[in-house]
Amino acid sequence: MTSSGERLRVGVIFGGRSGEHEVSLRSASFVMDSLDRAKYDVVPIGIGKQGEWLLDADPMRRLSAAPAAESGESLPVTLPTAHLPAAGRPSVGTLDVVFPVLHGTYGEDGTVQGLLELADLPYVGSGVTGSAVAMDKGVAKAVLRDHGLPVGRWHVVTVPAWQADPAAVRAEIEARLTYPLFTKPCNLGSSVGVSRVHHAGELDAAMAAAAEFDRRIIVEQGVPNAREIEVSILGNDQPEASICGEIVPAGEFYDYVSKYEDDRSQAIIPADLPPALADRIRKDAVRAFRALDCAGFARVDFLVDSETLEPLIGEINTIPGFTEISMYPKLWEASGVPARELMDRLIRLALERHQERRSLRTSYT
Repeated sequence: MTSSGERLRVGVIFGGRSGEHEVSLRSASFVMDSLDRAKYDVVPIGIGKQGEWLLDADPMRRLSAAPAAESGESLPVTLPTAHLPAAGRPSVGTLDVVFPVLHGTYGEDGTVQGLLELADLPYVGSGVTGSAVAMDKGVAKAVLRDHGLPVGRWHVVTVPAWQADPAAVRAEIEARLTYPLFTKPCNLGSSVGVSRVHHAGELDAAMAAAAEFDRRIIVEQGVPNAREIEVSILGNDQPEASICGEIVPAGEFYDYVSKYEDDRSQAIIPADLPPALADRIRKDAVRAFRALDCAGFARVDFLVDSETLEPLIGEINTIPGFTEISMYPKLWEASGVPARELMDRLIRLALERHQERRSLRTSYT
């Protein structure tokens, strides 16, 4: 709450131009339900699949009822500078803090974060650099590797290069990696566009699926007997790690269907790990968070070989899923931080980070 005792106005942004649009709606509903209305005046701000900003009384209802976007369909888009005001400029009313719940492209990748910084608004989560680097799986792996953190082998391919000479690209992939492989859009999440490639005959279709969502594709070495271990991080300069959790997917791997549509997937909290391994994973998660200059919150995903127990960092999600079944809030709940307290801490961290930024000089003279 403000020093005067008034409720903080929290703008929650959701939807967006991303393959994770639907997941964002579910996450935003959970976030808004978890915000204490005695402390916060919640202002919902929707973004449609064509990029239009919705500021009416019920943008969630409008987006939930909207038909899927047709390929090539577009609407006039107005930059929302008047809707995200600097201090004293009314529109949706002056916002005290913004909570972006935008998964994937045009939201989790630093784009909205840059807009909010231009508007001089505090916001929850990582800044432009941390968001952009973590979003790009290829760049993130290179940074983590250079910080001495354990990552698997990978190779990044541009879609134009694949389309121009698939035989040459295939030969390069097979010279660096061995089947089974995983192909993924470099800049997306929620396992959208991800394929497991068992042999060379499946590679073309897998590359085509990833190419629908990004101009860069990451091809990753499969991990034998992999267990998926996840850790939630909370904090700015002194981040804390939750207990470890394990995902046992309903399908062959933890794809979009397993995450959001198939209730046979299981979340095991806490994960059944030797204490020394769990401690190492939690420490590596914090190191990864710092290496990518993240802030506020993130979920760090590991792949652990069930025989050797060697952990590898898979990826870092700077706006992880916040649905009722998502691991980020569930891991903190199991670590003693319930959802309502979690929202309070995230907003407090956002305000602290904003004050730090505002204390910096922006003029030499």
